[in-house]
Amino acid sequence: MFETSLPEFITILGMCAATYSSRLLGYLFLRKRDISPRLRTVLDAAPGCVMVSVVAPAFMTTDPADLISLAAAVLVAARANLAVTVVTAVAFNALLHHIVF
Repeated sequence: MFETSLPEFITILGMCAATYSSRLLGYLFLRKRDISPRLRTVLDAAPGCVMVSVVAPAFMTTDPADLISLAAAVLVAARANLAVTVVTAVAFNALLHHIVF
């Protein structure tokens, strides 16, 4: 069903290692410290910032399906959490590319 080449697989493993190591290092460095509400807010915002930095370049396009999917993601993001927004945007984009464009 899905075919993954060796470079793609190595990239996925590298991304997993980077993600896990950042969480592990954060835990190791911050586990015995009191975190201020301001720092907590910054840390809570980090996953969304990372997602935007990964996804945003893909929307610098004139492809109608991508632009419509971006609009749908913005509308869903106003009412739902990050996971629902990502799943909706990806599914909507795949549907548009498969059926319409």
